[in-house]
Amino acid sequence: METERFDVSTPLARELANLRSRRKALDSRDVPLPSRTRVFTVSNQKGGVGKTTTTVNMAAAFAKAGARVLVIDLDPQGNASTALGVPHSAEVPSVYDVLIDDFPLADVIQQSPEHENLFCAPSTIHLAGAEIELVSQVAREHRLRTALEALLDSAEQKWHYVFIDCPPSLGLLTINAFVAAREVFIPIQCEYYALEGLSQLLGSIELIQKHLNPSLELTTILLTMFDGRTNLANQVADDVRSHFADRVLQTVIPRAVRISEAPSFGQTVITYDPAGVGAISYLEAAAEIARRETTSHQDKEAHA
Repeated sequence: METERFDVSTPLARELANLRSRRKALDSRDVPLPSRTRVFTVSNQKGGVGKTTTTVNMAAAFAKAGARVLVIDLDPQGNASTALGVPHSAEVPSVYDVLIDDFPLADVIQQSPEHENLFCAPSTIHLAGAEIELVSQVAREHRLRTALEALLDSAEQKWHYVFIDCPPSLGLLTINAFVAAREVFIPIQCEYYALEGLSQLLGSIELIQKHLNPSLELTTILLTMFDGRTNLANQVADDVRSHFADRVLQTVIPRAVRISEAPSFGQTVITYDPAGVGAISYLEAAAEIARRETTSHQDKEAHA
């Protein structure tokens, strides 16, 4: 059979050929499902780093790979709910009702039109006042964890991944996310001041580990808005990799217009531009995270 050949004499042709090759590699690759539910809080106290974009696109990528995924929108702005096409007007039952009025989490979860395996516990405008209302609540730092554990314990179908989207600040909402999660996922923008505020975030994680959630662990760092044509982006990537070594994914998310456009259509880039570089990059990141977990689990068993 004659080998398929493509003209790669121009930069655009080379880019298209590269995307075609990456898509083919993804199609032939199995993404292993985790043995237990993995709960990530996606956090970065520096705004504008692609935190919500990363949350919804990683969730959609895992759903497309066959996992059953829940996104908990803990940001009062509700951008994750918007991107997943989930209604979140003031009248809709939401995470606010779970935190303040002890609603079961199962009662507020909606299926996203993105994918049959993708679900969202939406945020509403009421969540903006939750920081103040939580102050007087019993076990105020543990309310999300209690609700999530009840959901996971009673689920008829297994949840493979839970992603919690946090506000870009360290208040009681973010603390609830840290206490509920087992893993911290940090998106870092490949631009100037990328590491600014990261030491403060790491300090916050250490405090949570010490006082509220000893099982919390920073496991995943994803470089976002990467432009390989600039020295700055490559320098930032090198700096992050030198500081955090094996926690940084090899996959990077490029700066791409389609990634930014998708939420305005109530979609993730996975469905908005499925053949584009943004979707392929997030799918590659999901596959890498899944493989790392499998490898780590095998290593632990080998040393047991």
